[in-house]
Amino acid sequence: MATIITVSLLIISLSFFSISSAKISGQPGINYGQLGNNLPPPKTSINLIKSLKAKRVKIYDTNPLILKSLENTNLQVSIMVPNELVSKISTNQTLSDQWVQSNVAPFYHKTLIRYLLVGNELISSTSPDTWHHIVPAMQRIKTSLTTFRLHKVKVGTPCALDVLESSFPPSNGTFRNDIAFRVMKPMLKCLSKTKSFFFLDVYPFFAWSSDPKNIDLNYALFESKTITVTDSGTGLVYHNLFDQMVDAVYFAMNRIGYPDIRIFIAETGWPNGGNLDQIGANIHNAATYNRNFVKKVTKKPTVGTPARPGWSLPSFIFALYNENLKPGLGTERHFGLLYPNGSGIYEIDLSGKTPESEFPALPPAEDYKGKAWCVVAEGANVSLVAAALSYACSQGNGTCDPIQRGQLCFEPNSVVGHANYAFSSYWAQFRSIGGTCNFNGLAEATSKDPSYGSCKFPSVIL
Repeated sequence: MATIITVSLLIISLSFFSISSAKISGQPGINYGQLGNNLPPPKTSINLIKSLKAKRVKIYDTNPLILKSLENTNLQVSIMVPNELVSKISTNQTLSDQWVQSNVAPFYHKTLIRYLLVGNELISSTSPDTWHHIVPAMQRIKTSLTTFRLHKVKVGTPCALDVLESSFPPSNGTFRNDIAFRVMKPMLKCLSKTKSFFFLDVYPFFAWSSDPKNIDLNYALFESKTITVTDSGTGLVYHNLFDQMVDAVYFAMNRIGYPDIRIFIAETGWPNGGNLDQIGANIHNAATYNRNFVKKVTKKPTVGTPARPGWSLPSFIFALYNENLKPGLGTERHFGLLYPNGSGIYEIDLSGKTPESEFPALPPAEDYKGKAWCVVAEGANVSLVAAALSYACSQGNGTCDPIQRGQLCFEPNSVVGHANYAFSSYWAQFRSIGGTCNFNGLAEATSKDPSYGSCKFPSVIL
């Protein structure tokens, strides 16, 4: 009975807010990241964004060259307070005023700055000491915007799905115990009071790739024709993983008393490439996911999600470019719609008006199959590699015996030479129980056998 009452209240609130959400365009925008040393200048990038028919653009700072290039473009713009300033701004209204005066006010009247995000995934990327600063910083920034009469800017902060303690079935969506009432409830109260959005990063790729045996790839790509998931708590039927993930957050918000806050998809996308051992990361799947996402959010009448049918989902697709300086696994550097030279990795129309039949055929979705080795990544910091080498050698049985003095793989006697063997040996021993070829971004998988002479490197079979 309690579940029925909860769902009924959710549907009532849905009806109440359908009018206010109707004016929000579902046409996606684009995340314009700048973590690359080979990216075009801002003016060129803005022209490329317009050619993709994006509705809006999000940047991860307040780069004045980009904001200047966005003048008179009719593109809605989202800017960001850097993570390192959030704690300081939360306790200092003067600093908040100065930041808004310097970074927002000079551009506001010619550039359509409509969203101001306080930090980026702060709950995921900073220590708990920072979390209680998030809402006060949002409030101070909002006060500063009011002071300078910048009334069209919504204030929020992006969150990843790791804010949830439980997400399946969606009706069981629950915020983590350590943040539900200390961080999330005050945040939702602030968003409700200012009629802003809950900005959410949603990546079905990561959910699928962490459990590909139990989650169907087509279900993650919006391609499933027969596979559905029924929420046992509500009876709602899901046809794709994205809706499932989003609705878990709607139910989590409802659970602590805020059923009416709209979700804004701050990031979503699918990688067009990655490390050799990262399955599903290819051009075919990236194009399929992003094109289907565009179709979903631009469909008329508005589709919404099973828990909130008819609700528009404003969004930013990640990302404009493949960014070669992003840390982490190879997929992190392969989320772009464009190569750094400005050419398209695949064709896409963010307005949703180009029929699928007019796009050229995509390359097949193929993952590498065969032997693979784990070696030091190009450009890796040697000091950090030395520490990773020490760690690898401390694990397992005889992991590094062949690189000891006098043994077959001792030469070349260098940190990188020894680490190449140690990383491969570690991966071969531990892959079956979750060991990866990563070492905090210092390693990468290769199909080229690094063995030499009598020194034979252990391998894995992908």
